[in-house]
Amino acid sequence: MQLQQLAYFVAVAESRHFTHAAERMRVAQPSLSKQIKTLETDLGAPLFSRARGNVTLTPAGEALLPLARRMLADADTARREVAELAGLRRGRVRLGATPSLCAGLLADALARFHHDYPGVEIQVEEGGSRDLVRALARGQLDLALIILPLQSDDPSLVTEEILSEHLVVAQPAHLTTGRRTHVRIDELRRRPLVMFRRGYDLREATLNACRQAGFEPRFAVEGGEMDAVLRFVEAGLGVAVVPSMVLDGRPGLVGAPLLPGLRRTVALAHRKDVEPTRAAQAFRAVLLGFLDEATREGTLPEGVEALPQH
Repeated sequence: MQLQQLAYFVAVAESRHFTHAAERMRVAQPSLSKQIKTLETDLGAPLFSRARGNVTLTPAGEALLPLARRMLADADTARREVAELAGLRRGRVRLGATPSLCAGLLADALARFHHDYPGVEIQVEEGGSRDLVRALARGQLDLALIILPLQSDDPSLVTEEILSEHLVVAQPAHLTTGRRTHVRIDELRRRPLVMFRRGYDLREATLNACRQAGFEPRFAVEGGEMDAVLRFVEAGLGVAVVPSMVLDGRPGLVGAPLLPGLRRTVALAHRKDVEPTRAAQAFRAVLLGFLDEATREGTLPEGVEALPQH
């Protein structure tokens, strides 16, 4: 008994016509009839009554029909599952992320994903949220970890909030006496800032906070990426407003919370009009599982909070 024979049998049983069934299966009618006859011989019973041009099921055919449908459905499910697993063995995830996340939590989450799916290629594009939103809209990324609110009115993006984190003032440890409990926004009026390049949400967040306090900040250095900004601060060139997670593991820097407090929300985004690939969906599941486990074990960096998923 072959699956193809069962498919021919179901087609004839549903159409009650050999020629119509052959057309539906895109096979020559004599070939279909031969396969049905072979199936009947293998089973030892006729499956159809062909009296006077009418095709009807025999009792044996009636008994076989639901079993054949189930076997064909199970075979289709098996093919899909195997294909999906094969896809994950050979798949690809094109992920965009802000530099602060690349320097923080993302490395551990990617390590876990690579352990679970070692054959899936991971392509990471690092950039500011605005750049990543544009890359998503152009179809150059499958997923992106971006900062809300979106600096875009593109309605084709779906966002899922996953993290909330404090912004702090990073200062060189060797020039800081004692641990500052906080820094007021107004104090930045007198402190030279190490400022990110245009396109960084952190740049806009810092400028907006200063302007709301009634002043334009003074830049010591302008135009850096995350690692460069942190190194410049360590060297004593100025201070910078950064996410608290990027100071984890950097003993040369200390962070003081801002007053009034500033927080930002990290979201996982993808295009609304394109279903994420199986590999992208698997990465999402691994990432959320990693954050949930880190929350339970209390291993998230200071000032970082995983947001509940609905």
